[in-house]
Amino acid sequence: MKNTDKLKGTNRQAGRKKGGTIAIGFFLAILGLFMLLPIYLTIVMAVKPVEELFIFPPQLYTLRPTLDNFSDMFDALKSNRVPFSRYVFNSVAVTVSVTVLQCFFASMAAFVLAKCRFPGSKLINGIIVTSLLYQSNVIYIMQYIVMSKMGIIDNPLALILPAVASPMGLFLMRQSISQIPDSMIEAAKVDGAGLFRICWQIVMPNQKPALMTLIIFAFQAAWNIQAGSVVFQEQYKTLPTVVSQAAASGLARAGVAMAAAVFMLIPPIIVFMLAQKYVIETMAHSGIKD
Repeated sequence: MKNTDKLKGTNRQAGRKKGGTIAIGFFLAILGLFMLLPIYLTIVMAVKPVEELFIFPPQLYTLRPTLDNFSDMFDALKSNRVPFSRYVFNSVAVTVSVTVLQCFFASMAAFVLAKCRFPGSKLINGIIVTSLLYQSNVIYIMQYIVMSKMGIIDNPLALILPAVASPMGLFLMRQSISQIPDSMIEAAKVDGAGLFRICWQIVMPNQKPALMTLIIFAFQAAWNIQAGSVVFQEQYKTLPTVVSQAAASGLARAGVAMAAAVFMLIPPIIVFMLAQKYVIETMAHSGIKD
């Protein structure tokens, strides 16, 4: 009887675990569909003809899919004084510059704050954490004044320099580097390695998950930078700026706006797909033990 009771209890526990797993899987599936719905609607709206865009109630599908919205988007952007390829080049140049510089400076500053002891380090860390509470809009006027004094208004540097300093990127890297054992740093110092060498040859090779996560965040933010308030020359404008200008032309350009949204989604998705295998890794898989 005792063995039978134990078997029944084990079966009940297994049933509860299986039921919990099914419930969690169902919840995650619903959550995933909810997150995919905006992307699906954007793609559907991009291939809808203009006459179907204003049907009420809105339909979740299209009866006559077409690519005319994409051709209209390219025609609208080509009508400007600057060729479409110039806008793409500006966006790529700004995005790559911001991503590389942000990763470079955030990594070096995070290493110093995480592994170097100096007066005021706790105060600086507190300022960084506090700055996470504020969006860039709060300091936008002060940034504009500084950029005006530097003479970089209506220049691509006005898009690059403010985006290089990222409190979130610095906080992310500092938290990741803090998990590196201090004994590894001390051993490198005993062997005669300097701080710069320790940072780039010992610490950074073990920070791939954090770096790839930072690259995704930096790339996405830089790719969507709007240049309308600091860049006025057509030859320096980025792709999101001219796309928003084309989409603001009226209801007749609603299909163009949806096509542009799909076009703007492609590069961040590609970057995420290339870097996702590093993002899901954790420091526990890097083989670092104190």
